[in-house]
Amino acid sequence: MKVNKITALQLLLAFAMAFGFTACSKKGSNGNSTATGWKINDKKGGFQHNSKYKKQETAPGLVEVEGGTFTMGKVQDDVMHDWNNTPTQQHVQSFFMDETEVTNVMYMEYLDWLKRVFPPTEENYKNIYVGALPDTLVWRSALGYNETMTNNYLRHPAYSDFPVVGVNWIQAVEFSKWRTDRVNESVLEKEGYLKRDAKVLDVTAETTFSTEAYLESPTKSYGGNEEIVLKGQRNKLAAKEGATNVYAQRTSGLILPEYRLPTEAEWEYAAVALVGNREYNLYRGDKKYPWKGSYTRSGKRTSKGDQLANFKQGKGDYGGIAGWSDDNADITAPAKSYPPNDFGLYDMSGNVAEWVADVYRPIVDDEGNDFNYYRGNVYMKNKIGDDGRAEIVTTDNIQYDTLANGKIQYRNLPGQISQEQVTSDDTYLRQNYTKSDNRNFRDGDRQSTRFYKFGDTEEEKAGEKDAERMYDSPKHLVTKDSLGNMVREYDKSSKRTTLVNDNVRVYKGGSWRDRAYWLDPAQRRYYPQDMATDYIGFRCAMSKVGPKSGKKKARN
Repeated sequence: MKVNKITALQLLLAFAMAFGFTACSKKGSNGNSTATGWKINDKKGGFQHNSKYKKQETAPGLVEVEGGTFTMGKVQDDVMHDWNNTPTQQHVQSFFMDETEVTNVMYMEYLDWLKRVFPPTEENYKNIYVGALPDTLVWRSALGYNETMTNNYLRHPAYSDFPVVGVNWIQAVEFSKWRTDRVNESVLEKEGYLKRDAKVLDVTAETTFSTEAYLESPTKSYGGNEEIVLKGQRNKLAAKEGATNVYAQRTSGLILPEYRLPTEAEWEYAAVALVGNREYNLYRGDKKYPWKGSYTRSGKRTSKGDQLANFKQGKGDYGGIAGWSDDNADITAPAKSYPPNDFGLYDMSGNVAEWVADVYRPIVDDEGNDFNYYRGNVYMKNKIGDDGRAEIVTTDNIQYDTLANGKIQYRNLPGQISQEQVTSDDTYLRQNYTKSDNRNFRDGDRQSTRFYKFGDTEEEKAGEKDAERMYDSPKHLVTKDSLGNMVREYDKSSKRTTLVNDNVRVYKGGSWRDRAYWLDPAQRRYYPQDMATDYIGFRCAMSKVGPKSGKKKARN
């Protein structure tokens, strides 16, 4: 008994010591720096850091996709003989993705904001709203009557929850940027860093909010109006004590990463959704659809025989016989009309195909990279003004691009930070990248062609000659003259052998116009980034910061 008492006492003492050390350690990590011993988050000033940060909040419309490895591409026979989706093993980091495709009502909110803030009736802004409009004429057919969709599909409330179409890749990217700013604007307002309802009531062309501009200099947001850009309710006490670091920053943990288009690897990984299937053959790439099985119809007792996606059943059959509809849709279908995959994502096959971020190449270069694979990097940096600070776009220096079809598209908006490509000075002695534009890296640049000549020849200084171009696609030039008239110079050369260039983007997934063959997530096609169709839409993604998943430790 004496031994037992001593043992119990020793255990109690050990527990108390462990608890004491744990409490002391925790107090130290929250109160004092483990590097210097200085006070962190001192009310009198000094280093401010959100030591209570737990995890990234799930932004509006998104669901979490836990990353992992998968076989990207097809392992089955390529019956179309495209030879552009050979299997490669890839690893994708965790990220967030839109639960559904971007719908008409979501895109209409974007258009409404642009129209209010940049009235198209004003000469300086007339091309902003018009440039963002979807091309509703994509519904027209020379031998078909589709005027109902042409006139109603985008705006009529009957189509509110249908996926938006007629949006080119560039417009999808700009929508994603706009969405980033509006969501972070809402977050900062909720947390007391912005005046309530300022995002609706006080915004004008001269006083807009940009996430990156706010992080660079909060006082430049809303035109520097300090009645709108607050110092944060949480930090009022710190402000009274004389602290200057009281605006929201990256260290606050409040600012969300940007909305963007998913990479091709991310999209395919999310569509395949191996999280719910553990068979070895599926891991190898044999999974044919976002759902389990080799058929497009449900095998469940409650829904047996129902189609699991919206696609073209056969020639002249887009939805089945009236009263016996196969998929209950002839064109697109409302979001969430069909069951989600194991990640909780809807319509990853069928309904509309979707833009992804990547520039198209026939080969996915896994020798170059097998981690977060993406072709399309164009590295930019903030443009620095004469005052040594980042330049903010004003209403007088909005930049526009003339697309191949003559449409005018804005490149930046007032309130955003002016961007420029990185230079050779920025890449000097770097090992991971050597230039700004990496879209044709290892497959299309001069070094990857059989005609490449080493050395500073006059041809190299002047640019790539036709004989040295791997992808000799047509070079059309569409511009406007000083009077605003369209100038079109088409490349009429008969020597062009491909449509592949650095401005064609991958789109994934089958659509309401496609047969079942294209429902396979591994299928990949391409389309010019400045053109739109009635069967391509898009959804947004967002990178996940922090741990891969919510698990505290690896499984034993």
